[in-house]
Amino acid sequence: MKKLYYGGEIITMEKDKESVEAVLVENGVIQDLGSLAKFESLLHNGNIEKHNLQGHTLLPSFIDPHSHVSMVGPVAALCDLSTCNNFDEIVTALKSYIEEKQLRDTDPVIGFGYDHNVLQEKQHPTKEILNQVSMDRMVIVMHTSAHMGCVNDMALQFAGIDENTKDHEGGKIGRVRGSLEPNGYLEEASMMAIREEVVSDIGTNFAAMMQQGQEIYIKNGITTCQDGATSKEMMQLFHTLADQNKLMIDIVAYPLVMEAPTELLQQYERYAKKYSNRFKLGGYKLFLDGSPQGKTAWLTEPYEGETDYRGYAWFQDEEVKKFVLTALNDDVQLLTHCNGDAASDQLLRSYEEALKDAANPNKHKLRPVMIHCQTVRSDQLDKMVELNMIPSIFNVHTFYWGDVHLKNLGEERGSRISPAKTAFDKGLAVNFHQDSPVVKPDMLHAIWCAVNRKTRSGRRIGEEECVTVYEALQAVTINAAYQYFEEDTKGSIAIGKYADLVILDQNPLTIDKEAIHNINVVETIKEGNTIYQNTEASA
Repeated sequence: MKKLYYGGEIITMEKDKESVEAVLVENGVIQDLGSLAKFESLLHNGNIEKHNLQGHTLLPSFIDPHSHVSMVGPVAALCDLSTCNNFDEIVTALKSYIEEKQLRDTDPVIGFGYDHNVLQEKQHPTKEILNQVSMDRMVIVMHTSAHMGCVNDMALQFAGIDENTKDHEGGKIGRVRGSLEPNGYLEEASMMAIREEVVSDIGTNFAAMMQQGQEIYIKNGITTCQDGATSKEMMQLFHTLADQNKLMIDIVAYPLVMEAPTELLQQYERYAKKYSNRFKLGGYKLFLDGSPQGKTAWLTEPYEGETDYRGYAWFQDEEVKKFVLTALNDDVQLLTHCNGDAASDQLLRSYEEALKDAANPNKHKLRPVMIHCQTVRSDQLDKMVELNMIPSIFNVHTFYWGDVHLKNLGEERGSRISPAKTAFDKGLAVNFHQDSPVVKPDMLHAIWCAVNRKTRSGRRIGEEECVTVYEALQAVTINAAYQYFEEDTKGSIAIGKYADLVILDQNPLTIDKEAIHNINVVETIKEGNTIYQNTEASA
């Protein structure tokens, strides 16, 4: 049946078609749009489903250009430590979680979301704190950045980490001062290793949690999302869910280029750069450094207050070039995690060198992506223009960790984080992401952050990097679609595109920009079908 949307403001994200009063949808595709008078006869047609917006605002649904959808559901089921203010509250939260979930004596307890930057102690809760929760079960807490965390003695024993264990390449094991004894703090690759071991050991029902994760995106008006760093096991799960038609939104996967992804590309050829039942394999993912709020991002200049410490690299240049060549010769897009400007330098020089050696004739058309871009410099953005590289900016850092960046990077560098306006002005196809589950997939908050650049303390930083509301909307619609090579089918309201739409209770273009984060999603529509309705907001 045909559907006609009218009776509210419509933002098409097509600059030459912004004065639209009605949109006609049929078979999940936008068939026509224009003035309400143009569709007058359809309003009296009983075979047309009429959708009066009741003064609300219709626009293309949001597109998530970088997150980890497979982890959003599982993390939501963990002990939430995001509101803890000190070590005592962390211990109390974990003990309460054990009781509430009625965990068995041998079950590990895992918490997520603490941030040492906001804890009263300004430190990580190492093993002497977590041993207070239990000495008989594994206790693991993950930092809100997901790049570091802490474990108790039992978890260290399970992972075989002791004074003789060397740091993982691209990682660090914390030590008790004056000795080699592990103190329970684990950073980057070291944390990831133990996290994978424990999670695979506890028998998590990922299929059920994937469904819960999808619903979180849908409630936030998102109909296309990403699974970055997809494991072999998760690829199999996505394949199963796709076969069973259990994916409600489009999911794009990026397995790690460090883990022989060519085999996965061949094994799942059905999904290679094309959707099958809402799932596709978009390319490969690469990590080059850590997080600036955890002081593991790799910088060209030392952190504030440090003599020489600049964070560190995960790989040497030769390895990075090899990884890039793998993606280029496999003819797929490469997404690369770069928070520090030294990591950005390494990616740019490695990509440029690899392009010279790659045999693939399509190598210049693969739209490589730099993920996060927290301290990317203006000259690096110029190089990205030359390489047709996309900046996917984790712009909500300005709010969540803006105050921390000022402390860790100093006033000048700290104010320049997430340089979205500079990137837009250089003509780059900028998009914004939340790296969920690090931050909830709330695009309206991302828009608010981009146009206001306010920190948690209320301080405005780097005002020259504020973008317009329209630019921020571009970053989470048409520009995000461009990253996925889907700008011809998604990201704007235009004839022939999918009817992937979202209805908001207020218009972000006309509301006070300080109030944008108070806008509610009323309805989420995937290919013409309503998949979420907020009854309270629609009233």
